[in-house]
Amino acid sequence: MSALIANPYGLWAIYRFEMARFLRTVWQSLLTPVISTSLYFVVFGAAIGSRMSEMHGVPYGAFIVPGLIMLTLFTESLSNASFGIYFPKFTGTIYELLSAPVSPLEAVLAYVGAAATKSVVLGLVILATASVFVPLHIAHPFAMLGLLIFTAATFSLFGFIVGVWAKGFEQLQVIPMLIMTPLTFLGGVFYSIDMLSPAWRTFSLFNPVVYLISAFRWSFYDHADVNLAVSLGFLLGFFAVCAAVVTLIFRTGYRLKN
Repeated sequence: MSALIANPYGLWAIYRFEMARFLRTVWQSLLTPVISTSLYFVVFGAAIGSRMSEMHGVPYGAFIVPGLIMLTLFTESLSNASFGIYFPKFTGTIYELLSAPVSPLEAVLAYVGAAATKSVVLGLVILATASVFVPLHIAHPFAMLGLLIFTAATFSLFGFIVGVWAKGFEQLQVIPMLIMTPLTFLGGVFYSIDMLSPAWRTFSLFNPVVYLISAFRWSFYDHADVNLAVSLGFLLGFFAVCAAVVTLIFRTGYRLKN
């Protein structure tokens, strides 16, 4: 890796600049997921959860915690990474980045790393907030942390692609709001797909978010709705596709140099 990163100072400068935007509004950034998580527990955990039985031996309030973390992780990773690369395009400072002695790999690592860092921090804040409402037991803590980081990195990479593709702020919100949010809510955040009828369960298996939430929930409760190997294979495959697309973007200069 050191041979591929010829300018670590440039990488660190971009990373620090992106993190500075987050730190300027750190209290607002941290307060929002705390309030949102609290509201989810008031509505789903208390009002609905009190009327529902346990799911796979787990109280309903605790069962929804992995889904809530993934819900925030997907949206924040996409939004942070897409805005991080889109804003230099919008202001015209992208040409300074392209002419700087920073390789494409270093630029991507900086932008994606900063976006993933923000998302992981918010995910841990939600985890801490949830522990106030329900008793949590993490069966595989290292696997949980690894999945948290890798999922954040993968969707930050996807967000980088969205930021390069977008021509305006409206397009910047299309995929997070109109695609990812519905897929996430229908991906088993608040329920197990085993509760669905056979036809709807089969239909849900075409939703890629189901596999990610299932794998993350396994790290908490040692139970997955779908095969764990399939879930991990999908995550690795999606990461590889995003990495290939980013490589193609820099090779062709797609919407970066024109």
